[in-house]
Amino acid sequence: MSTASRTKTVVILGGSYGGYRAARILVDGLPQGWRVILVDRNSHLNHVYTFSRYAVLPGHEHKAFIPYNKGLFPSSPFDALSSSSHTRIHATITSIDRHRITLSPNLPAHELQQLSVEFDYAVYALGSHLPSPIDLWNCCEEHGEKPNLEPPAYGGTKLEGISSLQERQRRIEAATSVLVVGGGALGIQFASDIAAVHPQKRVTLLHSRRRLLPKFDNVVHEEALQGLQELNVRVILGERLDFESLRQTSATKSSSEPRVVRTLSGQEISADLLLLCTGQKPNTGLLRDMDPRTVDPETGLASVLRTMQLCVPQPLPHDAEPDVNDILHWLQNMTIGEAIGKSESPTPMTSAQSSPCTPCSTLTPSPLSSTDTLIEFERPHETLYPNIFVVGDAADAFDAIKAGHTAYYQAEVAARNILRLIRQEQKAGFAAKDPDSELEEYAPGPPAIKVSLGLTKSVYEVNGVVDTKDDGVDDLNAASMWAAHGMRDVSEEDMFA
Repeated sequence: MSTASRTKTVVILGGSYGGYRAARILVDGLPQGWRVILVDRNSHLNHVYTFSRYAVLPGHEHKAFIPYNKGLFPSSPFDALSSSSHTRIHATITSIDRHRITLSPNLPAHELQQLSVEFDYAVYALGSHLPSPIDLWNCCEEHGEKPNLEPPAYGGTKLEGISSLQERQRRIEAATSVLVVGGGALGIQFASDIAAVHPQKRVTLLHSRRRLLPKFDNVVHEEALQGLQELNVRVILGERLDFESLRQTSATKSSSEPRVVRTLSGQEISADLLLLCTGQKPNTGLLRDMDPRTVDPETGLASVLRTMQLCVPQPLPHDAEPDVNDILHWLQNMTIGEAIGKSESPTPMTSAQSSPCTPCSTLTPSPLSSTDTLIEFERPHETLYPNIFVVGDAADAFDAIKAGHTAYYQAEVAARNILRLIRQEQKAGFAAKDPDSELEEYAPGPPAIKVSLGLTKSVYEVNGVVDTKDDGVDDLNAASMWAAHGMRDVSEEDMFA
C-alpha cells in the first residue's frame, strides 16, 4: 500500500450535493499551504434527482452525470497524487480512522493497489444507499433477492451510468403492468412518470401509510394523490407489502409470467415489473467500522453535534433506559441548577431540535405541558472526533429531512467550521480570542420539497406554502444543475461530456 505525502489536507468523502458544496467553500477559504482532496467512486457528479425520470423517458440520461469542475478539482492519477494542489480522486473509500483514509481504485488495472491518504480534517458526505430502482451500483440486495432492474457490472463512469439508465428504460418499456412500492417522493415520481410516458400501462402505487409524503402538509398528500389519479395510477394506501410473498413469487415465476404479490392483509396485486422505492439506508458502514459507538444501531445514522462534528453519544447510567416513574421522581427532587450542571446560561433544546433516536448526555427538563416532551436528551458538547464532520443522509441531524438541499446547508456549516478551527490553530498562543472563531451550529429549516406528478405538473411545499405548478420540462431543467457546477450556458452536445 502506498501513502500520499503528508501536507495540510481536508478530505471530502463523497462529491454529491453536500460534499461538492463543502469542497467549494473550502477551496475558496483555505489558507496557503492547505489543499482539498475530493474522493468519489463516480467519475461524474450524479444528479440523482433525475434518475427516476431518466429511467423512464429516453433521450436525456446523459444529463444526469455532470463533470466535476476541472479548474477547481483536476483529476489525479490514482498512483500519482499531487502533494500540494486541490484534486479529485475517482476511487472507492475502504476505511477511515482519525487521520487517515484508505482508497481502492475503480479501474481493473489497479485492482490490487490501495492508497492511504492522511488528513487533518474530513467531511463525510457519503449519503445513503439508494433504493434498488435507482441504485446504479446495485450494492444492496432486497429481502433475499437481487434488486429489480439489475444493471450490468458497474464502475462509476458516465458511460456505464448512461447504459444502466437505458437498461431500466427497456425493462419499463417491456412491462405491461408496474407495481411501485413506496409513497415517498421517489415512488410518486416513478409511478407518475411511467403513467405519463406509457399511458397504456397499468400502474399501481402501494404505500403502507394512509398519507403520501407524511412528513409534509396534508395538502401535499392531497395534491399528489389527485395528480396520480389524474394519470390513472391505482393508489393503494394503508397496505404493506408481504415480503414473504415476494420471495415465493421470485422462486416460482417464469420470466414470461406476471408477478403476483400480496399485502399483509391478503390483497393480491399482479405486475410484470416491481419497483421497490423503499429502504434507503445510511451509508455509514465506514464510520461504524472505525468506532461502532458513533452510529446508531437501529437507524444506521451517525451521531453529530450541532457543529456537524461526529460524536460518540454518552450512555445513560448503567446503559439503561430510565423508567418514566424514576424520571418523575428525579424531577421532583432536583433543582434547576442540578439539572443543568455547570452551565451558566442553559438553553434547553426544543423537541423539534432534539433527536429521538439516541439519548446522549445530560438530562434536561422541558416545559411541562400537555404537548411538550417531558424529558429530552442533549448531545455532548465535546467530541472525540473534532476533525471529522458528517453531513447529509448519513447524519442524525436533529430531525432534518433527508434531501439534497439539507445536505447542502449542513455542508456549509461543516466547511465554515473547519475554516474556523484552522484559524484557531493559526492564532494559538495569542491572548485575544477571536469571536468569529466560535463554531457555527446547525438548525434545520422547515420541511421543503418539490415532487413531479407526471412530465409537467408538480406539487411543492416551501416555508409552509403549498402549491402546484404546471411548467415542468422533460429533462427536469438539468442545465440549471450543470450551471450550478460551473458549466453555464451548456448546450445539448456539451452535456455528453
